Amino acid sequence: MNGHQLLDQQRKAVNILIHGSPGTGKSQLAKVLASDFNCQLYEISCQNSDGYFIDGEKRLRAFRAAQTFFAQRKALIVFDEVEDVFNNSDRESGKKSTAQQHKAWINRSLEENPVPAIWITNTISRLDPAFIRRFDMIVELPVPPKKQRAEIIAHACEGLLERKDIQSISESNKLAPAVMTRAASVIKAIKTELNDSEASTAIKELINATLEAQNHQPILASNANGLPDIYDPNFVNTEVNLGELAQGLIQTRSGRICLYGPPGTGKTAYGKWLAEQLDMPIIIKRASDIMSMWVGGTEKNIAEAFKEAAQDGSILMIDEIDTFLQDRRNAQRSWEVSDVNEMLTQIESFTSVFIASTNLMNGLDQAALRRFDLKAKFDFMKPEQSVALFGRYCKQLNFSKINEIHTAKVKRLNYLTPGDFSAVMRQHKFRPIKNIDEFIHSLELECALKEIGKPTIGFI
Repeated sequence: MNGHQLLDQQRKAVNILIHGSPGTGKSQLAKVLASDFNCQLYEISCQNSDGYFIDGEKRLRAFRAAQTFFAQRKALIVFDEVEDVFNNSDRESGKKSTAQQHKAWINRSLEENPVPAIWITNTISRLDPAFIRRFDMIVELPVPPKKQRAEIIAHACEGLLERKDIQSISESNKLAPAVMTRAASVIKAIKTELNDSEASTAIKELINATLEAQNHQPILASNANGLPDIYDPNFVNTEVNLGELAQGLIQTRSGRICLYGPPGTGKTAYGKWLAEQLDMPIIIKRASDIMSMWVGGTEKNIAEAFKEAAQDGSILMIDEIDTFLQDRRNAQRSWEVSDVNEMLTQIESFTSVFIASTNLMNGLDQAALRRFDLKAKFDFMKPEQSVALFGRYCKQLNFSKINEIHTAKVKRLNYLTPGDFSAVMRQHKFRPIKNIDEFIHSLELECALKEIGKPTIGFI
């Protein structure tokens, strides 16, 4: 049953609870329902005529009066920002919320109110379960999935953004439609004073200011999910045929894979490449994106990551998975066990492609290892792989005279990874590599920083 059908039955005690992050369109949905139902929409005000805040108890009285006054009309009452009534308790003083102080009346109203009501809130985390169960329908309006976000951005910013900017902005999974449309309206108002580049920059700055004020990550300047300029799975040292793996996943569209090995060996890059082969979006979460300082917060963030991927039809990749899958036998705190349990539950129930990556395979919970369909080790490059990739980059740098001495030096770099090449090429942007010898020397410096194989100090 949808909201329109529920309202159209003209029965008493119709209550719909709409919740979701600010700016996701909750109030707009209420207006659409009223228009579709062809009835008058009345809202319980949050402010008086002088602009002062009306407390929760007075708003409840207004709601009671409205129910009586409009009982014989075809109307719909909206009670927005109900957290002022349901969530205004004070744990320190022991003061109950306004709704809890009038619990019997609230329950009776939800069971007997003659006029259909839509209750709107940003969060239901602190609503009394006794209230929640009395709503006929509970609708969550989350931030739209990435594809829909891109469509909203393209529509709101028509003529202001290039496609690459739209894709970059749509990466933010916290970007509510209202934030985007507000930023676009501001820029359109001053568009005559800006060129195209300035307009794009200004929109991003406005959006980032709002996201940061809401304690969300800002939009990244570049595409975080983009592949390196040169990427080829043949340069990855693993016993698994990565091309065949991709073909298999194209057929099944489902699989749980664990990629492990030293940093820089191409685990994250392979996840991005795999997404391109499957023509699927990819959501990459790092430990810092999911960890929370609050008890229960990490579990919630884990669940939200999988939910977001399911809604977007995306591949989900979680880097540093060892952070969440440590052996529970070594746990010292209850929440450490809870985090592992939540991650295992989500992995098992996720039906799309899930990729976990880690530098630390030792110490993972044994139950976690059983959850993965495939575990693939990504190791340091083989000498022939190093030479081949070195040749690719030399061609990109217009270095053509590679001799046997150069090749021999590259082969001796035992701990070379694709990530080392990427790091050197980033250096090249601000410290240009002048010749082949400098290129090799830069790679040698990257390898020298690694602790693997270094002699230890002490007695034998």
